[in-house]
Amino acid sequence: MTQIAGAGCPVSLSNMIAFLKTFLDENGNVSPLYKQEGASTPDAESIYAPALTYTLLFTLVVYAFEAHLDDLQYAAYKIKDFPKNLKDTVLKIDGLANAKSEGNTKEEEAADDVLLLPKLESKFEKSQKYGVDKIRFQMVSQLYNLIEGVGFLVCGFLPYTWDMAASVYDKGEIGTSLVFLAILTLIGTITSLPFELYSTFQIEKKHGFNKQTMGLFFSDKVKSLLLTFVIGGPFVALLLKIIEKGGDQFYIYVWFFMVCFSVFMMTIVPVFIMPLFNKYEALEDGDLKDRIYALAGRLNYPLTKLFVMDGSKRSSHSNAFMFGFGKNKRIVLFDTLLKQVHDDEILAILGHELGHWKLGHTLQSFFVTQLYTGSAFYVFSLCFNSHELYNAFGFDGMRVPTIIALLLFFQTLWAPVDKVLSFLLTVNSRKNEFDADKFGAELGMSKDLQTGLIKITLENLGSMCPARLYSIYHYSHPPLVERLSALMLVEKKSD
Repeated sequence: MTQIAGAGCPVSLSNMIAFLKTFLDENGNVSPLYKQEGASTPDAESIYAPALTYTLLFTLVVYAFEAHLDDLQYAAYKIKDFPKNLKDTVLKIDGLANAKSEGNTKEEEAADDVLLLPKLESKFEKSQKYGVDKIRFQMVSQLYNLIEGVGFLVCGFLPYTWDMAASVYDKGEIGTSLVFLAILTLIGTITSLPFELYSTFQIEKKHGFNKQTMGLFFSDKVKSLLLTFVIGGPFVALLLKIIEKGGDQFYIYVWFFMVCFSVFMMTIVPVFIMPLFNKYEALEDGDLKDRIYALAGRLNYPLTKLFVMDGSKRSSHSNAFMFGFGKNKRIVLFDTLLKQVHDDEILAILGHELGHWKLGHTLQSFFVTQLYTGSAFYVFSLCFNSHELYNAFGFDGMRVPTIIALLLFFQTLWAPVDKVLSFLLTVNSRKNEFDADKFGAELGMSKDLQTGLIKITLENLGSMCPARLYSIYHYSHPPLVERLSALMLVEKKSD
């Protein structure tokens, strides 16, 4: 039994499957309520006949598994005692400060002000309450997404929406496809809006993070929609035209187009799009700026600009990131980060980020993404003309639009592959984080990186005792105690 913790709303997998049985056709497969005129039921012996049934079962199994992980994480957030492994680890870090000040009353008092364990322990209850609120919200939103997704599939929402789009504009498949996607985008925006508002103005505000006004929230939403239509519209039109004109090997041309588009977006997003949402100002001259440029020079990182972003106008969460191509690299620091950690810790955090670049993680991520895209479109090309697959979802398989074929492919045949690959990428991401931490430690920044990570966890109310399976499956970054332990091990080996 999977249950929304604390909400008294049980959702069992068997009950959901029993519900789907009410939609079985004469062949024992789920059939959508709405079908296009001309759509037929696939032959019972066709491999595509149970496509909708398998898609729904896969969706439910994934939901049940992830809901179980949510239950484990919820239980972890209800723990009242500070985790012993984290306590022992941070005690070792604090022990150095005590050792340095031993025998000096003034230094002892100063050390007491910088000891991190008491601060972590004082924030533990707040962190747990923040986690409980977030995981409860996640459970509710995921249940809604499940109901919406299953409902749309069972009721034939896609063929119905396509017919609606065709009634608005029917002078070409590409034009109708753009109207179709616009309808889906607007519906998705409307249905997700209550969840976004609750997350931002209830949960984040309750725990002291949200700083944005309702006006700024909706301004961001309008800007995002306009950018989606202005950039996404031409992108989809070109993609569909390439598939139409590319012949049997269209996936090669699509892959090349996607690589070019990725490079294009990586170029324009930081220069033209990000400034639409935030203000970027050059870091003021001073010791910190000089030290950052010196660190970049030490690693041969071609840093050309160093910015401070006004992240505080939306949230008190903190971050730092890098971007740019070739000899034109830039670093961005959130203004909140500058207030939460001292200069040595900022240098250590940037040492970690530069480690990703020096170790090739950035290029690795880019090439893996392009390989993933190319593979997906190659497999799509193999089943593009499988008419019975589209019949199973309520479409006239003999004239299914390309955009529909793409959506159904990624929802059905590719979905299991995507889940597995996403998990493998998450595992690789955690490995890269450990490697970047090690790189920073080898620069002589281990202790400052440790204290910086602790302070960021403190200020952001990060999870201090995540459920192991939940973190393995979801976390792209290792839990705090694992990172601290690994850094201390690097220090020990280097001594």
